[in-house]
Amino acid sequence: MSRLFGTDGVRGLANSELTCELGLRLASAAAVVLGTGTRPRAVVGRDPRASGEMLEAAVCAGLAAAGVDAIRVGVLPTPAIAFLTADYDAAFGVMISASHNPMPDNGIKFFGAGGHKLDDDVEDRIEAAMAADDHPRPTGGDVGRLLDAPDAEERYARHLAAAIDVRLDDVTVVVDCANGAASAVAPHVYAAAGATVIPIYAEPDGININEGCGSTHMDKLQDAVLEHGADLGLAHDGDADRCLAVDSTGGLVDGDHILAILASAMHRKGRLHEDVLVATVMSNLGLHIAMREAGISLHTTAVGDRYVLEELRRGGYSLGGEQSGHIVVPGSGTTGDGILTGLLLMAEMVENSKRLADLASIVTVLPQELINVRVADKHAVAQAQSVTDAVAKAETELGETGRILLRPSGTEQLVRVMVEAPTPELALGIAERVAGVVATVGE
Repeated sequence: MSRLFGTDGVRGLANSELTCELGLRLASAAAVVLGTGTRPRAVVGRDPRASGEMLEAAVCAGLAAAGVDAIRVGVLPTPAIAFLTADYDAAFGVMISASHNPMPDNGIKFFGAGGHKLDDDVEDRIEAAMAADDHPRPTGGDVGRLLDAPDAEERYARHLAAAIDVRLDDVTVVVDCANGAASAVAPHVYAAAGATVIPIYAEPDGININEGCGSTHMDKLQDAVLEHGADLGLAHDGDADRCLAVDSTGGLVDGDHILAILASAMHRKGRLHEDVLVATVMSNLGLHIAMREAGISLHTTAVGDRYVLEELRRGGYSLGGEQSGHIVVPGSGTTGDGILTGLLLMAEMVENSKRLADLASIVTVLPQELINVRVADKHAVAQAQSVTDAVAKAETELGETGRILLRPSGTEQLVRVMVEAPTPELALGIAERVAGVVATVGE
């Protein structure tokens, strides 16, 4: 049987692959593994998807049936659930969301005590508990209860406010909330910090989450920033653990730029532990060059915020993230937090009296070409001698002016060929040449 947990919890088409029955069993099994103590509690939150309502009911029922009290906090971002798990001293947390995925999808992810993502072995224990399905069921007064938490959003907002020590009174920001979990709390938090906030796509109806908006559709935010003459725009995804930005000229500021800006600021203030930044192998070579010139070491991980988190925890490092906008600041949270990222970015603009475009210019992005090649056996192809030779030839050709990355997809029979080079023409030429070798071997 294939593993139930993916790279970010359990996801699928709601009410088809991810059913209420599965949600109930999954929650009960998680309660067995994570629900330590005589009367354990779990924080339960969700994004605004219509299916989140039924899955929340199923998850809460599963928890209560296992003797766990469910603290329902309603629609809040994923990082809020991580924070509140620690703040309420709960045994674990549950977030019902499919992040940036289309509305019909949904997902269930867990945070352990303290708000930390689960290790693979803990997820495996939950799957094993689901298979066993013979756990004692409490009765009478030992059955779990459903508890509402009306102060949850304000607790989270206060936590975010404490992350910056400057006012944002002169900043005008357009905020694309993706009609998702950030729709209420993000404008509130930014305004409370002093910014003039222009929210867009902040009217979730259960159906419109991520629909042509948010961090995967930046064009609408670019238009709005120019229309309103704003200092910047911030784009979140459906569960608000991501943040991408737009400068006052309409230019895109991706996760690599944001990481460089924040790392440089922390380095300058002596707050970047061992002067190390953590990013994934997909970060542009321009980030590597910028950090090297700034005296900052860049540690790279496999693609996925969970691997960034593992490296951050392993070394006790202060900052890490992904090009896609997952930014993790361990001193202020246990997982990626898009709203926190937005606050830190605006605070850096204020402290330096600089436009976002000027701050982002620290990174010169090299032209990048990515080609996905469908193959019969991705692992065999990636290890083939002819493919290895083609990659080695490309590396020699690029030298220190570019790089090539070849990696199998994590979910499909694809091999991804990514090339960065000084010119778009050279990047495309090398990528097509190597992809051609991959395609021939993969037939």
